[in-house]
Parts: sequence; C-alpha cells; structure tokens
Amino acid sequence: MQFNQTEIKDLTAVVTLTVEPADYQEAVQKELINIRKKANIPGFRPGMAPKGMLQKMYGKSILAEVINKVIGEGLNKYIEENNLNLLGDPLPNEELTPEVNFDTQDTFSFAFDIAVAPEFDAMLNGKNKLTQYTITVTDEMVDNQVKSYAQRFGEYVQAEVVEEGDVVKGLLTEQKENGIVKENGMLTPAYMSDKEQAKLFAGAKVGDVITFNPTKAYGNSVEVSSMLGISKEEAEALTSEFTFELQGITRHQAAAIDGELFAKVYGENNVADEADFRARIKAEIEQNMAEDAKYKFGLDAKEAVMKKMAKVEFPEAFLKRWVKATNEKMTDEELEKDFPAMVDELRWHLAKDQLAKHFNIQVEKEDVEAYAKEVARMQFMQYGLMHVEDSYLANYAEQMLKDEKQLRGIVERVAENKIYAALKGVAKIEEKEISHEDFGKLFA
Repeated sequence: MQFNQTEIKDLTAVVTLTVEPADYQEAVQKELINIRKKANIPGFRPGMAPKGMLQKMYGKSILAEVINKVIGEGLNKYIEENNLNLLGDPLPNEELTPEVNFDTQDTFSFAFDIAVAPEFDAMLNGKNKLTQYTITVTDEMVDNQVKSYAQRFGEYVQAEVVEEGDVVKGLLTEQKENGIVKENGMLTPAYMSDKEQAKLFAGAKVGDVITFNPTKAYGNSVEVSSMLGISKEEAEALTSEFTFELQGITRHQAAAIDGELFAKVYGENNVADEADFRARIKAEIEQNMAEDAKYKFGLDAKEAVMKKMAKVEFPEAFLKRWVKATNEKMTDEELEKDFPAMVDELRWHLAKDQLAKHFNIQVEKEDVEAYAKEVARMQFMQYGLMHVEDSYLANYAEQMLKDEKQLRGIVERVAENKIYAALKGVAKIEEKEISHEDFGKLFA
C-alpha cells in the first residue's frame, strides 16, 4: 500500500493511499472460502458450490468490504507511524478520489482530508497566580451541625399545646349542609402560606375547635386536595370555611446532647464527651471545607490554563464537517449554536493531554476506587447518612464502576485532580484564609 500526503497547511492536509492486489487478494480468498463452507446454494451440497459461482454472487461485496477494512487499518498504521496528532477522524475527499469500478480495476486510490492539532503551551509558571483557600470553621458552624444531628436523631412525641412546627390531627368539617367531613385530618399550620390563618392554631389544646378557611390558608389547590382527600378540581372550587376539632398534637423533639446521641452518630464508645463530640464534628466540617477549597482551586487552575489556550486556532471548517459526519441528526443551526462550546472543550482536552504527559500523570486502579468511594460518601451525605461503613461504601463504589459511563467520568476526574495538584508546583500560590460566607460569594 502506498501513501502520499500533501503539505500541512492551515492545520489540514490530504492523505492519498493506493490499494494494490497484494493488499487485499489473500483476504478476499479467505472470505470466499468461508462463504463456500456456509453457503446454501440450491443444487449443491454445503461447501461444494463452484468458486466461480460464488465469485460472481459475492465477489464485489466481499472485495468492497475487504478494501474498506484494509483502508481503515492502513490509515491507522500511517497515522501512528508518522506521529500525527489528529483532530477528529480522517474524512473522505470525494473530489480527489477517482471513481471506483470493481469490474475493471484491481488497483484503487482513496483520498482523505485530515486535520492536525495546533502547537501550543498549556503549562503554567510563576507568572500565573492562583489562590489556595482555607475556609475557617467557626463555633457557629459546629453548633449548627450539633443541632442538625440532634434534630435528625430526635423523636416524635405527643404534646398538649400547639407550638410552631407541630403536626395536628383532628376532624375536619365543612361549614355547609352536606359538606365535606374528613376524619383523622392531618395538617401543619407552619406550612400555611397565610400566617393569619396559621395563628388560629397557635396555643390550641386537644378538644379545641378551630374555624379556618383551607383555601385561604394554603392558597394552593394541590395542598387542599391532599389534605381533604378530594380532587384538584373540587379543591379549586372550594370556598367554604371548616372547623377543625383538635384530637392530637405531634411534635418533633430534638435528641438530648448526651452519650446516646454520640453513639448514634459515631458508634458505641467512640466519643468520650461533648467536647470530643464537637471536636469530631469540627474535623468533619474542616474535611468537607477542604474538599470545597480543592474544587475551587481546580476551577481557577483550569481557568488559568484556558486563558493560555484562548488564542489557539483550529481548522473550523474541517471540525464542523467532522461533527456533522459523526452526528447526522444535528442541524446546521444546532451546530452553529454549540460549536463555540465544542471548541472550548477541545482546547481543554488537548491541554489536559499535554499536561498529563508533562507531569507523567498515571491513573491507577486504587485512585479510581478511592474516588468512587468518596463520590458514594457524598451521595449518602445528601440523604443524611453521615457515617456509612467503609465496606458498604466499597460495595456501592464497585457497583458504580461497573457502569462504563460513570467509570469514564471518574477516571477523567481523577486525572484532572492530579493535574491540578501538579500545577501547584509550578504556579505562584497564595494561601488565604476565608470565611464560609465569603467563600460562597466567590461562586456568585
């Protein structure tokens, strides 16, 4: 197989390859033999059909298939041997490709357009200033987490007088003839949008009868429908007042800050006293804040790299053609709208590759598993599960990594984090303490 490449101009070139009989004849014959073994031709036993007949029946399709495979393998080998850093994939150049006639030709030429990556330098240096934040953990933040744990591990108790946040149960009766009657109705006055209606329940005791207007109280037909067990349409038409005969008051009571709470949060015999409990909570918050600061540093490092990449030019006509070729359903309008973001993603992809090679970044199995466990831990925390056993996290992470899409995302994230860590050694780093409130403003 012969190759010819034009000079690279504006990051594009044309590669022409010539396929000769020696490149494909052996493969064609092997394929014909395989077909002969399997072919079911009327009048002939399996494997006994004449080669000439099979050649006439399947020759062209086999030749086309084999040549297509030869072209793909040949192009890949050429790209690898010539160290071509391509953007996208080679695209057929129909204008420079001669018409193919399998009946009269035994030598074929095919032309392909290629685009190569531009030269650039994504490396940061001492002129690039980045800030490493340390978020201050205050006593107030610890207090709030203590209260959160106390609420989470609290219990529901029966109360005698309605206070804010209580759930009340009772008999709801519409104040009109043959009106709605709802037994064991449940409502929370604190959720009422009309605060004047909510005040009607404040200080009430079991046995009291309160008159209120559900529609006015909630201002939402969905809430009224759920509370009274009626359709949304019926709720929208409802204007009547109701009486509520109070039969029960349920209150959530926070857990006491004592050994029982410590054990529920951290396990038996792991916390000595309240001071130790607060110290553990502070350490947890500091760990989470450190992760937030690490995330912010990554964003800033990426921004600094992308500033260096901003002026890197690409062969846009080729890239748009390639995107359309690989996304047949994409319209021209969608392509024009999304293309700037695609180019930015390409800039970042190339920059990451260059930086990873420079720093010899390696993503090991242990790195991926550790990151997956951290993702799992954060997911459980969102549901209030703060201290999941390590074995359970490991099992959850293992299941997560069986998903190819999630696995690719985690590998990419691990590589990026390693790149950000490496950039700390080359950029100028300013250490800065910051309050949690001011840190949040950085993302506004």
